[in-house]
Amino acid sequence: MKSTLTKITTRYVETDQMGIIHHSNYLIYMEQARLDWLDHLGFSYRLMEEKKVLLPVYQIDIKYKNPMKFGDQITIKTTLKSLPTTRVEFEYEIVNQDGVICATADLTLVFTNATNFRPMKPLPDFLKACQSLFND
Repeated sequence: MKSTLTKITTRYVETDQMGIIHHSNYLIYMEQARLDWLDHLGFSYRLMEEKKVLLPVYQIDIKYKNPMKFGDQITIKTTLKSLPTTRVEFEYEIVNQDGVICATADLTLVFTNATNFRPMKPLPDFLKACQSLFND
């Protein structure tokens, strides 16, 4: 399960004056998809935060290919790119109900100690779960 699929129906409140989904909402969709990916792996941000681990965004690169509109049924494919180190990297593909690619993205998060805000290695259980994805 290096990849998961998350389905979302776009809402009117997420559109801009042109009736197109505003670009800022893509980040929200990808975050929801990443939370789903973590759930499938058996982890959550809440669990990591309880263990004093934060995951701030280090870098994101989004390519907007085709517009999304109110009421579109989108699917976000979230894929773990490689084994985490102090960083964890995901790639995303967002498609609409017609299979048209609306956006692709690469995202890097940094495992950060919540006490001193220094980079750290991932939790051992998280790393072990991710390693199992690459052993299949």
